[in-house]
Amino acid sequence: MFLRLFSFLLIQCLGGVAGALVAPEDLQIRGALAGMLAAGLLWVLFDFSRGLRLLNWLRRGDVSDVPLKHGLWGEVADRARRLVRAREQQIRESDTRLQDFLAALQASPNGVVLLDAEGRIEWFNQTAATHFGLDAQRDLLQHFGNLVRDPAYAAYAAGTDFLQDVTMPGRGHSPSRPVRLSVHLHPYGDGRRLLLSRDVTALEQAEAMRRDFVANVSHEIRTPLTVLTGFVETLQSLPLDETERARYLDLMAQQAERMQTLVSDLLTLSRLEGSPLPSSGEWTSVRSLLLQLEQEGRALSAVLSPPEGPSQVLAFNLAAQEDIAGLSTELHSAMSNLVSNAIRYTPAGGHIEVGWLRHDDGRCEFYVQDSGPGIAPEHIPRLTERFYRVDRSRSRDTGGTGLGLAIVKHVAQRHGAELKIDSTPGKGSRFSMVFPASRLRVPRPTVVAAD
Repeated sequence: MFLRLFSFLLIQCLGGVAGALVAPEDLQIRGALAGMLAAGLLWVLFDFSRGLRLLNWLRRGDVSDVPLKHGLWGEVADRARRLVRAREQQIRESDTRLQDFLAALQASPNGVVLLDAEGRIEWFNQTAATHFGLDAQRDLLQHFGNLVRDPAYAAYAAGTDFLQDVTMPGRGHSPSRPVRLSVHLHPYGDGRRLLLSRDVTALEQAEAMRRDFVANVSHEIRTPLTVLTGFVETLQSLPLDETERARYLDLMAQQAERMQTLVSDLLTLSRLEGSPLPSSGEWTSVRSLLLQLEQEGRALSAVLSPPEGPSQVLAFNLAAQEDIAGLSTELHSAMSNLVSNAIRYTPAGGHIEVGWLRHDDGRCEFYVQDSGPGIAPEHIPRLTERFYRVDRSRSRDTGGTGLGLAIVKHVAQRHGAELKIDSTPGKGSRFSMVFPASRLRVPRPTVVAAD
């Protein structure tokens, strides 16, 4: 500021001196005053032009080249440039934070929709687009309630109590393939709302399976208990001869064995779900497993076969050289369930084949094929569910608990195997477990040294 005042006074002095020099001797004072006035006017005009240059530069908004370098206006330009650059840096940082925030919302496993005060869509992430079938080019600034026409959501959005969520069908919902969404609104800002959606299909199915599991276990145990209670009351209240008493005791033993089998299968499932995965350092001979399965299978077939009439034809392919990595108890339990199911459901005179195949890619397959009644296609996806039965009455007659294939599925998953089910009604079924090559080995033959 001092330099600015000094330059103004210097220009006036120079103008006054110049005016006095060019004026006549008797008019030197007037000439000096006129020179000072002219010099001051020129200084003001020059300073005004510099101010105009600065104003035009500010209007253009181009901070890359400062038009003035010196003087008051130069300092003003430099400070303005610094302020503009600082503001641009703040804007860039704010935009970066906004993009990071939107990227985090985009990566959220939950659907996120930003709604304005009128309920129009301002932004949504890809998960929300999948949940509700939204399109960014088509549905922005559209009313969310017009795109998602669900009475439950409409009533929820029209209210004021958003402490709880609402459950509604999602995109692609159908009775055969349900899709359920949990939707929660959170008010924020000036009347805006944040909508969060979460796919709860698996949770609802798990809850339904839990209820069904408890109900099935209760039913499965109540039935033999009721029979046992009736027989006990009969034995206590009625005089029976030895033949009748023996028959009742035999029926009671059958019901007790049925409950024991059910409890054993439940404990097996619980152990499979709660124990760590089997290591790959314990090896079991496949041939020894097949030999054990053959012995047990033929014994079970002999027990279930009618005294008179044709018996089942069992064929065991024992040509297996591999060892398999895993727990032998679990592998035997799974394979035994497949063999016993085939024996129980194949009628007398039917054919059952059990074997071991090696694939070209190194994988191996344990299979059980029967000529039983077969299974309709709509039942196959649910066969491994606990207590799921195609024919409940027939399953109980054969002594099944409804847990065998669930055990097989868990054992297969724990050993990296794939459970395959192929069946044709009236022609029979084929159950197989395909083990990866990483869990198989062919042991080296033992060399006996000569004497």
